[in-house]
Amino acid sequence: MSEIDELYERLKTLQEAKGYYFNADRERTFELLEALLVNRKRYGYMACPCRLASGNRQLDRDITCPCVYRESDVREFGSCYCNLYVSAAWNGGKMPRVYVPERRPPDRIHP
Repeated sequence: MSEIDELYERLKTLQEAKGYYFNADRERTFELLEALLVNRKRYGYMACPCRLASGNRQLDRDITCPCVYRESDVREFGSCYCNLYVSAAWNGGKMPRVYVPERRPPDRIHP
């Protein structure tokens, strides 16, 4: 089993138990998981692949996947910012797929 397959299986089990599902678009899901692995190798932690990480684990705690914004995003929009984690309703097409706005405060975004 590849590293990405192992990550998929591990996170799927952990997160589905909490009510979070991977995006049914498997290609998109695996692209995001691969980017998480790249960030883990680059920074030593799995920073959100859809945001610019600083490389400082402490400063990026809020965007370490799953980020602290995921719960609010999924509750309100059915999907997290990246569309990696979604609700069952979002995956099932029972709610509109809309743009999820960035919740990270501007002062937390690092150039």
